[in-house]
Formats: sequence, structure tokens, C-alpha cells
Amino acid sequence: MTTRVRKLFGTDGIRGVANTHPMTCETAMALGRALTQVIRRSGGRKRPRIVIGKDTRLSGYMFETAITSGICSVGGEAMLVGPLPTPGISFITSSMRADAGIMISASHNPYRDNGIKLFGADGFKLPDDAEVQIEEVMTDTGRLALGSGIGRSFRIDDALGRYVVELKHTFPRDLTLDGIRMVADCAHGAAYKAAPLVFRELGAEVKAIGISPNGCNINLRCGSLHPDVAAREVVKAGAHVGISLDGDADRVILIDERGAVIDGDAVMALCATRMLREGTLRGNTLVATVMSNLGLDRAIRAAGGRVVRTAVGDRYVVDEMRRGGYNLGGEQSGHVIFLDHATTGDGILAALQVLAAIVREGRPVSEIAGGVMTRMPQSLLSFSVRRKTAIEQLPSVQRVISEVERKLGAEGRVLVRYSGTEAKARVLVEGPDERAVESFAARIRDALVDALAT
Repeated sequence: MTTRVRKLFGTDGIRGVANTHPMTCETAMALGRALTQVIRRSGGRKRPRIVIGKDTRLSGYMFETAITSGICSVGGEAMLVGPLPTPGISFITSSMRADAGIMISASHNPYRDNGIKLFGADGFKLPDDAEVQIEEVMTDTGRLALGSGIGRSFRIDDALGRYVVELKHTFPRDLTLDGIRMVADCAHGAAYKAAPLVFRELGAEVKAIGISPNGCNINLRCGSLHPDVAAREVVKAGAHVGISLDGDADRVILIDERGAVIDGDAVMALCATRMLREGTLRGNTLVATVMSNLGLDRAIRAAGGRVVRTAVGDRYVVDEMRRGGYNLGGEQSGHVIFLDHATTGDGILAALQVLAAIVREGRPVSEIAGGVMTRMPQSLLSFSVRRKTAIEQLPSVQRVISEVERKLGAEGRVLVRYSGTEAKARVLVEGPDERAVESFAARIRDALVDALAT
């Protein structure tokens, strides 16, 4: 049996520099047309209804228009919601009984990039085989609609309000955020309205930053890639907690009252250990990726649970959660998925769960999160590459990796991979000695750079 390979879609949709293949208006129009046709051919509505959302990138306007044109050209209906977090598009798609959802965003990437993520009618990201099917249809324009068969588009004006209400429903009804001072860095991205609104309506005093998008400043020296910005504001304002979202708000990094950064691993450990105590962690299992720190496994085992690992990408975490019937998973980068409440990572929702623990326990964030897990020294290097030759085809790199693995023995690990969304390679080395780990990671990086340069 031949396995069909995706050519356009990566680990999280299609992504690239706007107006450069594959992120062109031609691709976007063809995708809108193909998605509509696939839905109809699979027994869906005669006029498929597809939700389209976006973040705040300048190029979002043209991709929104192109996708809408593709949908309408074959008789579909486009439901436009404008800037809204990725998990908001997932929610609106399922709550409005649409046939599919599209999010135009390149997440944490610079504003010059853009991307397209697809959701099914159930709000979950489409599986790999569905993306392959769509790619195959994109090469065939099929029969275009004529006359009254042409589709139409319309705005969903209350999408933001619907999403805000849904988020507030995930916060315990017996609690409020009264008396909580917080900083929210929205990265000039898709959550610039939603995040401050949610926290304020629950009672928090919010200093919101990164809420002035101009199309070119999304993720620019702010947000989850630069949590030091929110950390400074937390200390300056004497806030209890800070949060840093990325461009489409499907991930979050937290900051305690002292300005210390709390990544996705610590958030998962914090939530999972409490859910284990309450008996609400299904299967006593947390799902994480291969990038998570080994300290997370130890913390969950000590609390009576276990960690199941997946490939990198929140979609693969969700796939494993659905297969195993688990309800909590995520990534070190800040994607945290609470499957009881949402179908994908949601930075605002994750922050609300931590805030609930803070309020209920009446302790500062540094106490709650500081001792939840002991990290194994870890060095993660991320660097640009011009090409992505398979690691196993680079003998010089393999030799260095093998040597490092021998020296680490059973007390550490090495992971070398290419990013699925950017032209970058990532080298992760974990072990008991911090200086040795950093040295090993640098050696592997240098070997990979040299090998790819020849």
C-alpha cells in the first residue's frame, strides 16, 4: 500500500512567507475551492458553510479574500469572523454547525509569514489524510458555479462575544478574579480584544500590552517568544501574575509575581498534579511531546500518574488524547489542551485554569508553580537552515549524535529535528550536567550546520 505524502501541509497547516510559494493568493483560492468540493463530495451540504478567521497580519486581508473567492466560486458560503484566536475559530466552527473552519495565521512567526489551518465540523484540526485529499483536489478546478449557483459571504458580528462567553464558562462558577492584578501581553495578535475582555469580565485588574496591532507588529519583541517583556511589567506593576500569548493565542507562557517565566511543561505539571488529586485526570495520564523536559515525567510519576509522549505538534498531542480517552496534554512551548473544554490548544483557557488554582488555594504563583517539577538540565538550540536533508542521511552528524548519546548514557537524551513550520533545525540535549549539555548541543549544531553547507 502506497502512503500518500502531503506536499503543501506541514505539522500545522500550510505556512510560509506571504506572496511566496506556497503562501500565495492562488494557493489560497485553490484551497478554498478544494475544501468546499471535498465537503460536498463527502456527503455534506449542497452549499457548504465554512468559517474563516485570521490574526492581525497585513497579508490576512488578501488571503481572506482569496479563500472566500475560492469557496464562493464553487457554490460554498464563507462565514467571516475577522481577527479571533485559533481556538476561537475552532469553537465557532462547531457551535455554528459549520462544515469546516479556516484560520489564517502563522502563529508565533514574524508578520511577513502567514499560514492556513483547517478544522473539521467537530472543531478538531483535519487529519493528515484529509489534507492529502484536499491537496489532490486543488490541482483540478472542477466545475465552477454559474448564475445563482455562485456562493456568498457574510460577517459573523458576534463571534468575539460568543467566544468570550465560552471561555468564561470554563472558569469555576464559584470563583472570581476579584482582587487579582495581572499583565496580559497579547502580542499585537488575534487575542488583542478577547484576552483582556475575558479576564476583566471575571473581575481581574488587567494591564494589557501588545494590543495595538498595525499589521506588521504581531509577535514583534512581545508575546510568548519574548516573555521578558511581560515579566518586567509584572514586577513594575506589582501584579500577581502575567501571561504572554502568541500571535494566534493558542499557546501561553506564564510569569509569576517575581517575574520568573513558567513554560508549558510547568503549566501542565501544575494542572495535571491537581487533576490527579481530584481524580479528574482521565487514565491518570498526561500527553506531552518529545520536547518536554524529563522533569515533567518525574513530577507526574511522583503524583501517581504517567506521561505519554508524541511527535512535536499540538495536533499529534490531540490525536493521542482522543485515541486514549485522555483530557490533558500539551507542549513545552505553551500549547496546553484541556479536551473537556476545547478541541485545540487555547492560551486564554490555559491561563484561566492556572488562575483558578491561584484563587482557590490563596497562594502566590511562585509557590504553586515553583516547586511543581524539578527540571533536568536541557539545552534547546534553534537555528535557520537552507535545506532540510534527512538527519539519517548525514553521516558526520550521526557520528556526533552517537558519541554524545554514549557519553550521556541512560541519564540523558538527544533529539535533532527540523521545524515543521519554519526553515529551522532544532537540537535538544538533556542530561544531569548543565555545562556538558550545553557543550553537547553546540557540537551537534555545528556538525549539522557544516553538513548542510556542503
